[in-house]
Amino acid sequence: MEKIALVTGASRGIGKATALALARDGWTVHVNYIRSREAAEAVAAQTGGMAICADVSDGQAVSAMFEKIGPVDLLVNNAGGALKMPKGGFVDMPMDYWDEQIALNLNSAAYCSQLAARCMIEKGIHGSIINISSIHSLVTWVKRKALPYSAGKAGMNMFTKSIGVELIKYGINVNCIAPGLVYTKIMDRYSERDIRGFERKIPAGRGGTVDDIVPMIPVSYTHLRA
Repeated sequence: MEKIALVTGASRGIGKATALALARDGWTVHVNYIRSREAAEAVAAQTGGMAICADVSDGQAVSAMFEKIGPVDLLVNNAGGALKMPKGGFVDMPMDYWDEQIALNLNSAAYCSQLAARCMIEKGIHGSIINISSIHSLVTWVKRKALPYSAGKAGMNMFTKSIGVELIKYGINVNCIAPGLVYTKIMDRYSERDIRGFERKIPAGRGGTVDDIVPMIPVSYTHLRA
């Protein structure tokens, strides 16, 4: 039986690697993106799904996306990240930036998870929802003015626990992965000095790669193999 997955923010980085790994495991994977159309279409060409442009921080856009793709067996809430950070600390921060970051890093997971779970329950699908959080949900990152990003990801952790307790009675597993430093395109925003500073704080002396993160995904949907 065909298994359908949706990975948000899947045109590059962890999302892309996850989508391709799922495809290798026999899944049909829909690829969500917001700006990188060509990159997303190239990924979708390898996963057998659709490349779908939708701002997952917008509830109406998420509803329209699910109308196109229908039910899924697996949802990976990967979209997120710290947008261009304003100067100054919290007292100087425009609250529009706060709203945008919470919408992107927390609300998006809620919008997508609610619709995915509704479809799973209606269709009797014993599915999985996997949320991609961050090490910064557990430690502060004040130097980089990423307070709302950290708060949003911390909220995602508790959101995962809360809906996991509620949805398990329907046979729906909910899990969360919180990576630390991962060498992806987004790291281009940092100087070599910044990166070396990050690495010095890591016991292994280096960051991770997408190949370190992706193998954690199958653990969260092994019950779907039956």
